[in-house]
Amino acid sequence: MEFRTLIVDDEETYALSLKRLLARRGVVADVAGTFADGLERARKKRYDLVVLDYMLPDGNGLDLIPPIRALRPAPTVLMMTAYGTIENAVEAMRRGAYDYVTKSTELPAIVERVVDAERVARARAEVEAAIEPGLDNPLLFPGLIGESAPMKEARLRIAEVARATDTTVLLTGESGTGKGVAARAIHALGLRKGEPFVAIDCVALPATLAESELFGHEKGAFTGADQRKPGKLEVAGRGSVLLDEVGDMEPSLQGKLLRVLEERTFERVGGVKPIEMGARVISASHRDLGALVEEGKFRLDLYHRLSVFPITIAPLRARGDDVVMLADHFLAEYAGRMSKQLTLSSGTREILLAYDFPGNVRELKNVIERAVILASGPEITPELLPDRMREAPRTRGPVKIGLPGAASSGLALEFRPGQDTLDGFEKRLLVEALRMAGGKKGKAAEILGISRFALLRRVEKFGL
Repeated sequence: MEFRTLIVDDEETYALSLKRLLARRGVVADVAGTFADGLERARKKRYDLVVLDYMLPDGNGLDLIPPIRALRPAPTVLMMTAYGTIENAVEAMRRGAYDYVTKSTELPAIVERVVDAERVARARAEVEAAIEPGLDNPLLFPGLIGESAPMKEARLRIAEVARATDTTVLLTGESGTGKGVAARAIHALGLRKGEPFVAIDCVALPATLAESELFGHEKGAFTGADQRKPGKLEVAGRGSVLLDEVGDMEPSLQGKLLRVLEERTFERVGGVKPIEMGARVISASHRDLGALVEEGKFRLDLYHRLSVFPITIAPLRARGDDVVMLADHFLAEYAGRMSKQLTLSSGTREILLAYDFPGNVRELKNVIERAVILASGPEITPELLPDRMREAPRTRGPVKIGLPGAASSGLALEFRPGQDTLDGFEKRLLVEALRMAGGKKGKAAEILGISRFALLRRVEKFGL
């Protein structure tokens, strides 16, 4: 397959020199001199890599990144700039650029960066080719089992972000929904899959040892530090780091983490030598980080830095028949371990479908393991399920719900388990509140029973 590259730069001499040097390395490139020409070419012809200048005669190159990245298949973007500031670099990466390079760098070195970006783009294309035909194939997403709309959407978003090697991801959802499994899927489907995956439990990080755990320490840095120890960010190398329950991170550590994410370097406790932060950061939280920001318990700037690409993992009660698919999966796993041949009885399936599962997938998994241990016949019968499940049936089907504070306004919409996604339902709720408020955001916030800041956050999230 021919690999296509586009150089968008108004400095014709520079662009043609780059094109000639790339041709010697086997990279064939087209040249566009303006914002409009670059966008038109990218839309008419499929490019795998776009080398984009920051300042163009008819626009800012930063503004060209999103429409180029929105193309399908999405080209890899390498940003070139004569204005090599950290702010420009961060903004370019935030908008979807793979990397950036300053024009003050020697041209042969820039060629090397372009060729490196080409290799990454080729590898990414291979990942896409493997994923696209099978977004609904559970073998590509071990642990993320289900055919409900929320689960299919989650798998799609995981596949999309897995290709973006450096984008920070925020996984939200109730405890036990499988956020850790989703984080491992992002790592396994991405270009970092051969590198380490390191999970950090922010709840279990004691304030006194948190910095040492994350950044490591030098010998003699504090009492008991009798030898040098690498931190988990260093151990992760160029792999992935999961900050599990990041909402519980100590406030004093939040500022230090923000600096690391922005500068991509850190020092061991007691050390002075900068260490490169090469890992991708994935965060997970069962708490609403936006609400924690409003309460002054979480930094707003860190929230924005972590939530570049948010993904919601739906609770089990919103996933319809997925509960039976998961139950069959866990049954096969545990029965196999215990050398038993078991199936779920029809009565058991009805109870599983009727139960709310406040503990989500984790609760279901534990229930099935217990039932397999207790089973003496060929079936998992209702008697083997906990009393709370047999005694608390519910009616399946559409349920009218609203946000917690919206009861006084009478605003409630129908949620259809297994069909509606959480994001889709929230967007419908937001649109209806804005309609009732005549477009006035302050009034819409009152109708929903949330703060104006929380409403503006959701308006931005859904592009309304």
